[in-house]
Amino acid sequence: MTRDPAIIVVTGAQAAGKTTVGRLLAERFERGAFVEADALQRMIVSGRIWVTDVADEPGRPSGEALAQLRLRLRNSCMLARSFFEEGFTVVIDDVILGERFDHLREDLAGLPFYLVVLAPSIPTVEARDAARDKTVGGGWAEYLDREFRATMSGTGLWIDSTDQTPEETVNEIVRRLDEGLIES
Repeated sequence: MTRDPAIIVVTGAQAAGKTTVGRLLAERFERGAFVEADALQRMIVSGRIWVTDVADEPGRPSGEALAQLRLRLRNSCMLARSFFEEGFTVVIDDVILGERFDHLREDLAGLPFYLVVLAPSIPTVEARDAARDKTVGGGWAEYLDREFRATMSGTGLWIDSTDQTPEETVNEIVRRLDEGLIES
């Protein structure tokens, strides 16, 4: 696919399909790069704290977990900016909601970007989560769905991918991408 370089942020709950869809989307471009937030988090080889490690049930991360999330997002955006400046279309996957959206805008200041929110149904997210190696479980799907709808409603391009294959979701994103434009 030929188009001017862009930065596209794909967000949604864990197991919404961000990584699969994000990688497939980046492959659609003549020069595409994919920045996976979890891969950046795994770069911390000692002292890493996953948000799901700090609470038995969903809740707002704090302390070191929050600091590591902020670092992960800042590094994702630095990588995206670097690839973008070299003419790549960059797809970032991460959980962006609430104040993290403000951080994203801060980190991409001066650059327009597209925000895509994958919003499959809660039962779909729970089933996808149960079928993967890195399960989250424990009510996170319901909590995150509620938080996305409370803090991000009306922002970006929302896609209900409940009944879509990853390829169908990517096709819809490509077709409707301009609806997700965010001026920063």
